[in-house]
Amino acid sequence: MSIAHLLEDFTLQSGGGKLHLLDEDALDEQRLASFEQGYSAGWEDAVQAQEQSRGQVSAELAKSLEDMSFTYHEAVTRMGLSLEPMFNSLVNVVLPETLESGFAARLVEQLVDMARDQLGQPMQIFVPTGRAGEVEAMVPQELSAPTQVIEDPALEAGQARLQVGTSQREVDCSGLLASVAGAFDAYVFEAKEAANNE
Repeated sequence: MSIAHLLEDFTLQSGGGKLHLLDEDALDEQRLASFEQGYSAGWEDAVQAQEQSRGQVSAELAKSLEDMSFTYHEAVTRMGLSLEPMFNSLVNVVLPETLESGFAARLVEQLVDMARDQLGQPMQIFVPTGRAGEVEAMVPQELSAPTQVIEDPALEAGQARLQVGTSQREVDCSGLLASVAGAFDAYVFEAKEAANNE
């Protein structure tokens, strides 16, 4: 005895009509169309996922760059503030001592340079009170004209005036030191302002 009566018959459509069977070519076309439709849907999903991923990566990169920029500026500001004691000792101790020790040599260098242009002309060096002996000791003996070193009480430490013939030059190491100190002070002030605005 057969059990066919127990199994459902799939040859009939739900509306009661006969099921239409496809031949091999029509079945291949339907398979190809289904494959292309599935492939197209998969491609669209992949493109959409990639765009979402790219947007998320761009947002994370922007956030990281913003954090890094803030950290960099904060580090530069903190470093500037930590340099203040060094700037103070540089301006108040090291530079004045350096300028003081090289003052006479700088004057003689300037005088020799001026003498090249005006050979045989009288030369005078005006220096602050108490510096004449140091400067006279450094003046080369082989200069073409006699050189006078004259103390001028109107000149402050670090200042001098050179005269060769009609040509004059002023040397102002104290002015240079003041401008360097001003630049350091301005830098420290800006660093403090930046730190206060954080």
